[in-house]
Amino acid sequence: MTGNSGPVYLIAGASSGIGAAVAARAAEAGARVAVCGRRREALAKVADGCGGTAHVADVTVRADVENLVAAVVAEYGRLDGVVANAGIMRPGGVLDLSDEDWDATLRTNLTSVFLLARAAVPELARSRGAFVTVGSIAGLRAPSGMAAYAASKAGAAMLTASIATEFGPLGVRANTVCPGWTRTEMADQEMREFGEPLGLGVDEAYEAVTALVPQRRPALAEEIADAVLWLLGPRSSYVNGSTLTVDGGTTMIDPGAVPFDFALRPRENQD
Repeated sequence: MTGNSGPVYLIAGASSGIGAAVAARAAEAGARVAVCGRRREALAKVADGCGGTAHVADVTVRADVENLVAAVVAEYGRLDGVVANAGIMRPGGVLDLSDEDWDATLRTNLTSVFLLARAAVPELARSRGAFVTVGSIAGLRAPSGMAAYAASKAGAAMLTASIATEFGPLGVRANTVCPGWTRTEMADQEMREFGEPLGLGVDEAYEAVTALVPQRRPALAEEIADAVLWLLGPRSSYVNGSTLTVDGGTTMIDPGAVPFDFALRPRENQD
């Protein structure tokens, strides 16, 4: 797939991390790539690196999303795949979250998926294309102190399954990838916030949060990108409405069996 013959992929939330890795991997495979984000300079760097086009847009705003999809189709003449990867994480439990944090999380992590799908599905139906949502294993399990994030990711996975059911007859496939801990700019910041009070550097913090992961490490963004590209491409042609975990086996752990292998105790700085 080279020149003007490769599929056209629109990747939202591509300024860094998983989105940027998807853009790079897609370009390597011969796809024509349009990347979207809100950070102009970072986005331009990603676009330059993959030979794609950059579109500064806020995917939580309907007009921005509609203009974005129209611009990509006008430029390339078609749209074969969409990756809904925009996301934020505002920590806090149900009693701790502010209304603003709740609204911002749901708007970015869930409403953006709805807006992208509504604008892009007619084009994907024409190309018999694919829609991939980047979720999280936090949407499959119930982590403490992450109520808005978990709820938004769970909702995004179900919305994606609904897209698969509704538009499968038109040739559109829709699936969700749920990563575990992945080394990205956002996760690095979380590791700093987690590790500094405990005297841990970023690498040590990653070691701590992946201590129970069977592979004993976080994912690389490229490893998540490879799963996304598989779901976008023809080799997953009968995969629709699925949730693919890419978590090193994290969600397979039985919490009740953990004490047989590990000595567990509460952290000293916890109430």
